[in-house]
Amino acid sequence: MKITVIGGGGVRSMFLAKSIAQKAERLHIDELCFMDNNAQKLKIYGGMAAHVAKLLCPKLKFSLTANAVEAVTDADYVITTIRVGEDDMRAKDERIALNKGVLGQETTGAAGFSFAMRSVPALAEYCELIKKYAKSNVKVFNFTNPAGVVSQTLRDMGYDFTYGICDAPSGMLRSFALLYNESPDNISGEVYGLNHLSYFKSITLSGKEILNELIENDEAYAKTDMRYFDKALLRDRKSILNEYLYYFYYREQAVENILKADQTRGEQIRDINKNMTAELSKMDVENDFEGCLKMFNKWYGMREGSYMASETGVKRTATWKFNIYEEDDGGYAGVALKFIENAQSGKTGTMIMCVPNNGAISGLRDDDVVEITCDVNADGCTPHYMGEVDEQNLEMIRRVKIYERLASKAIRNKDKAAAVQALTLHPLVNSYSLAKELVDEYIEHNAKYSQGWK
Repeated sequence: MKITVIGGGGVRSMFLAKSIAQKAERLHIDELCFMDNNAQKLKIYGGMAAHVAKLLCPKLKFSLTANAVEAVTDADYVITTIRVGEDDMRAKDERIALNKGVLGQETTGAAGFSFAMRSVPALAEYCELIKKYAKSNVKVFNFTNPAGVVSQTLRDMGYDFTYGICDAPSGMLRSFALLYNESPDNISGEVYGLNHLSYFKSITLSGKEILNELIENDEAYAKTDMRYFDKALLRDRKSILNEYLYYFYYREQAVENILKADQTRGEQIRDINKNMTAELSKMDVENDFEGCLKMFNKWYGMREGSYMASETGVKRTATWKFNIYEEDDGGYAGVALKFIENAQSGKTGTMIMCVPNNGAISGLRDDDVVEITCDVNADGCTPHYMGEVDEQNLEMIRRVKIYERLASKAIRNKDKAAAVQALTLHPLVNSYSLAKELVDEYIEHNAKYSQGWK
């Protein structure tokens, strides 16, 4: 079996390589290809990923390439994690919105639309190559942000072999299991909503329902990403919230905190990645891997420690370090690998993915891509039936879903009017006049990557 990673020069490439290499023999993965069009980053971060894979699974055939056709040829599974325009464009996406007093976060905020304007055309080109050169039953797992808009648009374009994946819900479940000193294998959750806008309606640990208990557990607000919310809000929502819902329920606080901060999140990551890459470029990945890993830990630890800190005023307290041999949840690679494992096992397993609704959530269209708990087996992916859900939660979901539908239409047709409609309805913009200004600036900002808007 061959797995291809498009975007294999990303700074998190080692995490992917570790997760895949750890399970390669058990899942019969014999070939792994990392592709990227940034030669420097592919050499550094792809090279470090290759070293990790060799340490963990010497039998695994590992290759690095800048050739997309070579990468996807005969691939059984493809993971896409690209950043068109790289970190500089993300930082500008966010600043354009913030200059108008609008939240610029790259997935849930207005900046997500700008990022999608670049992401979708590039991913569509890769999908066409995948259709032509990969295995006939290939599956594509998209982690490229904004995953909600991107997943919806790719499906609307007819790429039915694509699935949106995100490690936020599974990471939250893992943190709850560890809070109780239990194995993450013993916890499961019923989730419904959209990517970065989802609600846990049930969490079961070793067969026991613990959602209400968690909502009342003060320790959970100190040690997990429940830290971003007031207990009263979770009681009111009768749910545990995806951490990105902070931006919707605390909108004015988020904007105020970001504007007060020295840098946006995008600017932080841009500078961290730029400095890390500059230092690693002077080092020898092949012959001084330990030195490179020490340097990586220094810079990436800063990135993890500052996660959502500017926006919320709350910092993560755990020290971050990349451990090659330690078992973990695998991040988004872990989500992809769990899908593969379920498909191979002949059994049905549950996992959280972005898939078409198909009646699972009442009040949404069948073709609306939702983030939801699914049954996965060799026959495919079936979302759990949620039926009618809390009307306030549904109202938030429906509003953002209409934005995503219109964003998909706008990006597919390069339709300026649809783009304005999309951002006008977006809860974090909620203004026709601001939407018009944002669309004009984003079209100009992305002219190099997306032309022909009318």
